[in-house]
Amino acid sequence: MFTADGLITKPSPYSVSETLDRLETLLLAKDVTIFARIDHASEAARVGLSMPPTQLLIFGNPKGGTPIMLTNPLSAIDLPLKALAWQSSTGAVSLSWTDPHFLQQRFVLPEDVIAPLESLSTLIEQAISP
Repeated sequence: MFTADGLITKPSPYSVSETLDRLETLLLAKDVTIFARIDHASEAARVGLSMPPTQLLIFGNPKGGTPIMLTNPLSAIDLPLKALAWQSSTGAVSLSWTDPHFLQQRFVLPEDVIAPLESLSTLIEQAISP
């Protein structure tokens, strides 16, 4: 399993595409804006390269993100939020996203400012619940 500081990675019982479809549905139901969905494998194929299914969803809500950026403008480098659905070489699908506590530590954010991101983390996990 790959690891990286500040990321949460959980297995998904769904395909890469279905994992992000489920997440997108949950986010839209909570009035979270979907800014983009990037299919890295399709883009690789477009230039003659091959990679396992890998898709990135970029999303956010100004009500949650703006107070974070006002507290520390550098946090805008990590906002809006992203979730990565990816398939390993063994065929296992995972969903990865930035740990809100990592952002809190990285940008020295108070608990009340980071709280909306913690609730989004819970919502993200619902997307991979059977």
